[in-house]
Amino acid sequence: MDIPRIFNITESAHRIHNPFTPEKLATLGAALRLERGTRVLDLGSGSGEMLCTWARDYGAIGTGIDMSRLFTEQAKRRAEELGVADQVHFIHGDAAGYVSDEKAGVAACLGATWIAGGVAGTIALLARSLRTGGIILIGEPYWRQLPPTEDVAKMCLAGSISDFRMLPELLASFGQLDYDVVEMVLADQEGWDRYEAAKWLTMRRWLEAHPDDELAKEVRAKLTSEPVRHAAYTREYLGWGVFALMAR
Repeated sequence: MDIPRIFNITESAHRIHNPFTPEKLATLGAALRLERGTRVLDLGSGSGEMLCTWARDYGAIGTGIDMSRLFTEQAKRRAEELGVADQVHFIHGDAAGYVSDEKAGVAACLGATWIAGGVAGTIALLARSLRTGGIILIGEPYWRQLPPTEDVAKMCLAGSISDFRMLPELLASFGQLDYDVVEMVLADQEGWDRYEAAKWLTMRRWLEAHPDDELAKEVRAKLTSEPVRHAAYTREYLGWGVFALMAR
């Protein structure tokens, strides 16, 4: 079990696999007023930066699950590096359908709501691992401005304009699921730059080390096209945020 190899290549140097910076992760942890010993479940935990830094900074404990073997190993090393390996546990596995035996105070899925067929399904899945009065975290894209055409939406790596909502509509959709939005922290263009632009040096270094690899042509094509695509489309049209929800 693993994610497509291209993502393990392009994001191998990332600690955070979404448009959040370390400062945004810290802001989110502080905004949630995390108490020492709060149990956090993170479905699609990537390289574990959220769990590891929250364990260090706020005394959180918890579990992360991710399909990438590489990212899971990086998460375990990060826990050791920060001295929190006794507080957090990382599982290499499929987060789809995962329900924790121990109820969490915070249950999160940041940028991987496809694991349960979208936002509504992911909220329902996370709720099964949440203690009464706990907080669900959903990380999700939204349109900063509505793309003028379907082709522009696809250049933002969306399937269509209808894949994402404008921010007010996204916030309203949580209420329609009978959840209160109790906090939000939004990525900014600098965060998008750090997420996207960091891939470019990784790809260049990888190409220099693996010129004859079967994915070399694909990586070369991405390195050639991605800077302009990001600047013209993702950076201008696509937002991303983490939304804290509590059941009504």
